[in-house]
Amino acid sequence: MATTPLPTDASDVIHPGCYGASGYPHAVWRRLRREAPVHRVESEGFDPFWAITRHADIVAVSKRPDIFLNAPRMAMMHNAVRPPEALRRGVEFKSRLRMLLTMDNPEHRAYRNLAKGWFSPNALRRLAVRVEAIARRVLDDLMERAREGECDFVTDVAARMPLRVIAEILGVPERDEALVLKLSNQGIGAQDPEFQIEGKTARETRREAMTELLQYFSALAEERRREPRDDLASVLANARLEGEYLPMLQLLAYFGLIAVAGHETTRNAISGGLAALMAQPEAWRRLRADPRVLRTGADEIARFTSPVIQFARTVLRDTEVGGRRVCRGDTLVLFYPSANRDEAVFDAPDQLRLDRRPNPHLAFGIGEHFCLGANLAKLELRVMFRQLAERFDPLEPAGAPAYLASSFVGGLKHLPIRYRIRPA
Repeated sequence: MATTPLPTDASDVIHPGCYGASGYPHAVWRRLRREAPVHRVESEGFDPFWAITRHADIVAVSKRPDIFLNAPRMAMMHNAVRPPEALRRGVEFKSRLRMLLTMDNPEHRAYRNLAKGWFSPNALRRLAVRVEAIARRVLDDLMERAREGECDFVTDVAARMPLRVIAEILGVPERDEALVLKLSNQGIGAQDPEFQIEGKTARETRREAMTELLQYFSALAEERRREPRDDLASVLANARLEGEYLPMLQLLAYFGLIAVAGHETTRNAISGGLAALMAQPEAWRRLRADPRVLRTGADEIARFTSPVIQFARTVLRDTEVGGRRVCRGDTLVLFYPSANRDEAVFDAPDQLRLDRRPNPHLAFGIGEHFCLGANLAKLELRVMFRQLAERFDPLEPAGAPAYLASSFVGGLKHLPIRYRIRPA
């Protein structure tokens, strides 16, 4: 199949090293949206795929799960999954990794319903007091170390708050949070040299980290079956579908997804949002003057940072996407940060406008796979940024940020800041 040539290297959108070197490739996405919004990418180390970069096309694909399957591939990973030849031959194909992100209905709906009550508006209203307290404690800890000075905002603030929140929901003891954080960093950031296990390749690092994480949750699930508590771990460990406990691999994958997705993406939104506010002082002044702007600002921070870079879909039958012919078995890669800067949808898309309305961003996805924890993430963003605005003054960069070398979940791994913080 012919590949449309572009002067800008379209392979930059999938190589983790490009993200680690300079962050999101917005210039490449901008050109793809304009010149080749459905673009065939053939890059060494990756299966061929179609890069989908326009908002309208991603929405259209996401709303047709009957044609574009979540199985077998969650996302486009480096040398991760071979082309689904069985699907090309007309054989029903299911992912070996049975988790929400690779499930299609009716299986997906049944599994999703098990946990959705813990992320409902009523549940979050009850949780709001704890989110406030956790955010305040994180900032109090920073103040106890030094009321003014320098810190790494990612490790000292942004990583700690959402991790503690999701740990309380899931039932992970506070003493185990450091382990979960380390394994999550190694699993998501396996392509980043900073998080690779010494002497191990990226693939080996990811495998060992995920194996250890699942072993941890296996022990937690067994404990909750013996002694259930009021937490999500107990709900999942004792859940039954068609009268049977969840198969152990699916159960552990569910635990892992909640734990990792519940803090990685929100951490990146918090750190990326603060970096954007420091780069746009007027937006920071607006927030400090009127924190009520976070009613819309949480969605705008999610749009602007777009922590989930891409998910994949597999084509079930020959069809067209954005005017291009795609074939059964092809992989589509949906680039959400590109959709969230689409000039056809967003006015001044490269600006952080906390009062942006309407804001039909796709940071949490769209359709049946809309993020289960979206409302929790927005609650955490509202709480943390309100407290930052109330307590930090002045606030400025103290060095260059460092980006995570990942083309799946992206953002800042380090953000040096210079600050002065006041008591709550």
